[in-house]
Amino acid sequence: MKQTVEGKHNVKNGVRLAVFSAIAILLQANWLYQFFFRLGERYTWLSALVEIVTVLVVLLIYGKHINSSMKLPWIMLILAFPFLGLFLYGMIGWNGSNRVMRKRYEKIDQLLLPLLPQNDEELKALLDKDPGVAGQCRYIRDFAKYPVYQNTAVEFYPDAADGLAAQLEELKKAEKFIFMEYHAIEDSTAIEPLLALLKEKVAAGVEVRLFYDYVGSMGFVGNSFAKKMTALGIQCRVFNPIQPVLNLFMNHRDHRKITVIDGKVGFVGGYNLADEYFHVTAPYGYWLDTGVKLIGPAVRSLTVTFLENWNAIRRKGGADTDFEKYLPDASAVPGAVGFVQPYADSPLDNERVGENVYINVLRNARDYAWFITPYLIITDEMEHAFAMAAKSGVDVRVITPGIPDKKMVYSLTRSYYAGLARNGVRIYEYTPGFCHAKQCVSDDKLCTCGTINLDFRSLYHHFENGVLLCDCAAVGEMKTQFEALFPQCREVTGQYANGRSNFLRFRQLILRLFAPLL
Repeated sequence: MKQTVEGKHNVKNGVRLAVFSAIAILLQANWLYQFFFRLGERYTWLSALVEIVTVLVVLLIYGKHINSSMKLPWIMLILAFPFLGLFLYGMIGWNGSNRVMRKRYEKIDQLLLPLLPQNDEELKALLDKDPGVAGQCRYIRDFAKYPVYQNTAVEFYPDAADGLAAQLEELKKAEKFIFMEYHAIEDSTAIEPLLALLKEKVAAGVEVRLFYDYVGSMGFVGNSFAKKMTALGIQCRVFNPIQPVLNLFMNHRDHRKITVIDGKVGFVGGYNLADEYFHVTAPYGYWLDTGVKLIGPAVRSLTVTFLENWNAIRRKGGADTDFEKYLPDASAVPGAVGFVQPYADSPLDNERVGENVYINVLRNARDYAWFITPYLIITDEMEHAFAMAAKSGVDVRVITPGIPDKKMVYSLTRSYYAGLARNGVRIYEYTPGFCHAKQCVSDDKLCTCGTINLDFRSLYHHFENGVLLCDCAAVGEMKTQFEALFPQCREVTGQYANGRSNFLRFRQLILRLFAPLL
């Protein structure tokens, strides 16, 4: 598809800045490493001190209440290369290094999260109906602070193009505000109607905010895109731009995908705002992605999720002082059935909400639990949950891409097949192309849809969001989609359950060892 000269120039400038920043950061890191390494050679007492610190840090990591898959790579790296290992751990492994940002998020969450209702009656109604699902919802409410709702209408979109079309129709009805937060935005064909519509709404007096991740959008838009949006009257912010200096927060990215319209209509899902998600281009075959529309009280949680990042990432000025005007009491939707629970996950609070939701789905499943994920790079705990569900007689299936977008990550994904297949998990690869959807469905009663991949970056390093649905029509619709997808996939369970060559096994073990550090 065509791209303007200006667009190519902007993207090129963005990539150039990223490359320059990466080189500058590497040079700084190398200088610091060489500085302390040379000191250690010159002053023997410093080497002894490093050895003591190395032992203490290794013990500290060993004693941390995190999955062993996250501990082992750091321990091995630090023991093998003390100076380098300690430096890297201080940069990206030690959560305390994000103390400033964590406090900033805690401050904004103290203002925002109390504005969500507790909805004890809804939880009690669910408890009477299904104690297992109620336990999952209680966990999300008590530890992620996002309540469960009733009286919210849900519509599931098995194709991202349908989701975008529905968004455009709902955006036309906006009267007060529009909030949009996406990991990646491409200033190209697919979003031309969207930007034209946002421009019209700004002219009509609607407040429009657009928020995107710098790294996620780096290959799509340049630095001038935010200025272009501002010129159109759209308030635009960029999450965590890469700077040519050491930045301890840089490892964390905003992977959320949210649209909120007037606090009454919301969209969540796996798709970004770029051509490949809507079949305008096809770099990896047919792109499979999904989304969900919510109408009613549950949209309040999506609004709070958007306002968290929007306000926490801004260092000076521009913070909201009145949240209530963006949190109207949305009316119950007549005829809406089931339970709806939007939720978000943060890498700064040490609560692995995304991972725990998936594990609880597997633990509560009695008949089946089916998953789609673009990447399958999981912790030992999650691998155990998959295995135990399958060994308990649950029909556990996972769909991954047949055409990869990242070859090394694809190799890592396949390295997990054997362990799962040997324990009864059925593995499918989507042959038409790349599946970017992140969802699961279980027992005809429960499903999730959102941004959370089954990989370390999503589960441990990114800001994510999703929605849990129970007893909604969308659950059956998602199951129907799965049933239609399986014949389009090649099942590779038998191929991997029967073993791998020693060379392949060794290569995959090395990749898996350092997967948590990627």
